[in-house]
Amino acid sequence: MNGPDKWEGPDRPGGPGERPRIPAPRAAAEDRGPLPDARPAPTPEPEAKPDPMTDTTDPGSRSEDAPPGSAPLPSPAAPPHRVLKSLLGAWALAACSAEETTAVETHLTDCASCADEALRLRGAVGLLHPADSLDLDPLLRSRVLEGCLGRRPARIPVPEWATPYDAETAKLDALLRDMGEAEWRAPVRLRWFEEERAVERETTVAGVIGHLMTVDGLVATALGLPDPLGPDAPPGAPGPTTRTEAYWRAAGEEPGRLATHGPWRDQSYALIRTVSFADGGVGELAVPYGRLRLPMRDSFLDRAFGCWVHAGDIADAVDYPYEPPAARHVHQLVDLATRLLPTALAGRRRAGLAAPPRQLVEAGAPGRTLHLEVEGSGGGHWYIPLDSPAALGTKEHTVAHIALDSAEFCQLAAGHVSPEEAAAGQHGEREAIRDVLFATASLSRL
Repeated sequence: MNGPDKWEGPDRPGGPGERPRIPAPRAAAEDRGPLPDARPAPTPEPEAKPDPMTDTTDPGSRSEDAPPGSAPLPSPAAPPHRVLKSLLGAWALAACSAEETTAVETHLTDCASCADEALRLRGAVGLLHPADSLDLDPLLRSRVLEGCLGRRPARIPVPEWATPYDAETAKLDALLRDMGEAEWRAPVRLRWFEEERAVERETTVAGVIGHLMTVDGLVATALGLPDPLGPDAPPGAPGPTTRTEAYWRAAGEEPGRLATHGPWRDQSYALIRTVSFADGGVGELAVPYGRLRLPMRDSFLDRAFGCWVHAGDIADAVDYPYEPPAARHVHQLVDLATRLLPTALAGRRRAGLAAPPRQLVEAGAPGRTLHLEVEGSGGGHWYIPLDSPAALGTKEHTVAHIALDSAEFCQLAAGHVSPEEAAAGQHGEREAIRDVLFATASLSRL
């Protein structure tokens, strides 16, 4: 190759025309002794703060540790499909963390198969946690009291004939405590039976409680307690309907909650306390119901029946679950109605609404009898004399048989079911059966 030789100097190998050899590698600096101390790194000069007028970088895209003007940090990658699918069960149970919940819900918007699976899991969770009603059982208080009294009897026991009234007023009080102020103005339809037709009257919940308090006042005055009507009480010995009409007129037919709930509850407590502390003869005191007079023991049963019937009217008006009385209390109420039937039948005969007796019988002598069979809770068998209230009903002189469910019999006695609509099993004299069914309905009143 022409031109000057590029190998010049003392390191030129060989002679002219000889190829140069590659030099051997140099020795490392560490092989010749310790290294000198490294120079300290120069202190960086403070960086100038970015001018907000000229800086075009998005502040939300910079991290706090990133220098101004640097590129934003990339967002974390979403978990893979298999991981998100494995989290669906925990997501349905609301057991995921906030980050996992966000990732799963974002994934569900893009993955149809996982979205379908999530819906199925959510439906299964709903079956695992059924929605329970928050309403208390209306019979809770009576069951608790019954259990307590069964273990430790009360020091001052309530008379047996007053226990239905005690239980029914307690149930109604529990219902009233659960109601809001607006529900006290809810319309309530009262129904009863007069002569040959059904009668209705509309009032409010507060009006019903005022009615109960007013009629209970007949029992209160017989026991020497204050009359809830006070100076507004009609003169003489008015019946329940006259007293109720007087109360509604004085209260404007729409009394408030404070004017009815508290006084009615206090009066019912006073009635129970009074008969509980009285001697055994209190049950025979007479209570006037207009032209009818009942002994105190029957008056308490009558008021228990009225409380149950009207509490059911209120419960229907405010859509509240309400249970019937205990079986032994139902039996006492049915027994009262059957004992009143001969008198009611005689009254309808005097008014020309029932057939005359087939035969005349002396007091205490047996006459024709209707066998009343009440089935179900609290039922039994009763034999109703047909020819005279003073006659004895005997099985041997039965001329007709009626079978009714206990709930339907009570509804008939309350005037909520007409005699024609009563689903009764009937056998025997048709006329006697009709007269007894209508006499049962005539026991009802406002």
